[in-house]
Amino acid sequence: MNAPLAATALPAAPSREERSRRQAEVVAALAPLLPAHALLWQREDTVPYECDGLTAYRAMPLVVALPETEAQVAAVLKACHRLAVPVVARGAGTGLSGGAMPHELGVTLSLAKFNRILKVDPVSRTAVVQSGVRNAAISEAAAPHGLYYAPDPSSKIACTIGGNVAENSGGMHCLKYGLTIHNVLRVRGYTVEGEPVEFGSEALDAPGLDLLSAVIGSEGMLAVTLEVTVKLVPKPLLARAILASFDDVRKAGNAVAALIGAGIIPAGLEMMDKPMTAAVEDFVHAGYDLDAHAILICESDGTPEEVEEEIARMVAVMEGAGATRFDISTSEAERLKFWSGRMNAFPASGRISPDYMCMDSTIPRKKLAEILTRITEMETKYGLRCCNVFHAGDGNLHPLILFDANDPDQLHRAELFGADILETSVMLGGTVTGEHGVGVEKLASMCVQFTPAEREQMLGLKRAFDAAGLLNPGKVIPTLHRCAEYGKMHVKKGLLPFPDLPRF
Repeated sequence: MNAPLAATALPAAPSREERSRRQAEVVAALAPLLPAHALLWQREDTVPYECDGLTAYRAMPLVVALPETEAQVAAVLKACHRLAVPVVARGAGTGLSGGAMPHELGVTLSLAKFNRILKVDPVSRTAVVQSGVRNAAISEAAAPHGLYYAPDPSSKIACTIGGNVAENSGGMHCLKYGLTIHNVLRVRGYTVEGEPVEFGSEALDAPGLDLLSAVIGSEGMLAVTLEVTVKLVPKPLLARAILASFDDVRKAGNAVAALIGAGIIPAGLEMMDKPMTAAVEDFVHAGYDLDAHAILICESDGTPEEVEEEIARMVAVMEGAGATRFDISTSEAERLKFWSGRMNAFPASGRISPDYMCMDSTIPRKKLAEILTRITEMETKYGLRCCNVFHAGDGNLHPLILFDANDPDQLHRAELFGADILETSVMLGGTVTGEHGVGVEKLASMCVQFTPAEREQMLGLKRAFDAAGLLNPGKVIPTLHRCAEYGKMHVKKGLLPFPDLPRF
């Protein structure tokens, strides 16, 4: 391990008396503002909100509010601000870094009921949707017009656009079509004080400072998102995928760099290592090469002529990089079959392990082979298995550390393993997150990547929007005090393998 973990930074639980007193105060303030069914505080009603997709860390919310109108959202925020009560906005709860984990003395603000597609405009190629609309539902609504929403995280059938904005989500086609930030024109919502706020514009530019880039990826710390205007793109006439097998992960990593170096920008470029390939093949039976040490899924889209030419170029480059086998889709059904394993990597891992911890870091593409080699060494170091799948095109890793959460020692080793991956990524010139956010999971690693001055700048932006620190507190930006604690633990445990990194 290179850093203490987020679990060590979780605040101490409030006393029963303090919690009971505060809960009664909040319920009394919110009850007049919401229908009775939209305010939950009994334990059996709030348990479903105790964590997001990162189930290793949990906390019980003081109260869960489920507003149905914008006026109710504004009223709840104003009441919480008046009482100095923390607010954690929540979408579908599919996040993987604990970003929607509740505050034990705060309100979880569920936006699940804001699930309407307000407008699809095929002329301007935009859609206006509420924050609780599922990612995949946008493309479904745009399909009759020959359009779709490009960012496609693996959880797109469940995750919401509001959560995508919070985390700046990507997906398997982000190399060519970009992340959420490249596909959103406008975000509208409310400040922590309950005042309306709008970022960006449906026009090509917005007046004043460009704060859209600040709110996208801010993990619910600056404002509560209620409405998003997204870009839509035309569905390509044709898409074909290549499965390329490699007998060495280094060759696969070099092939990724060679493709980009040749000026080819695939519609999708994903990599899976041998353990991951075996897990997904047993689950979806996509016809993957089980002898390969790494598989690349490389997709081309466009006109039939463009696709034919690009496929030929891709094959030539990967063959030169050492590919041992190629399978090229000949139908849409076969293309989707090739992608089915990658789309189901997480559930496939759940079939072979009681629990898994999905990490998320980004490194330079040329370092792909090196990080995979390091992760293999870490498996021995921590005595745990790891399956690797990632967006190879932009170097965004998703190692899945397999463990049993019922064994505290295994959970601890999984945490150490994850922190090691994150800090190794920083050492190799990368960053601790690509699209899953920091949440509570990566607070320790933020202490390592960013200097105190850099973290203070982040806090300055936070204070400009939320001076009292009530929106999603305790997430993303570690305080100087916490980083000092992490530093002491590093030294005490002798956990400084990269002396030039710690910047507590």
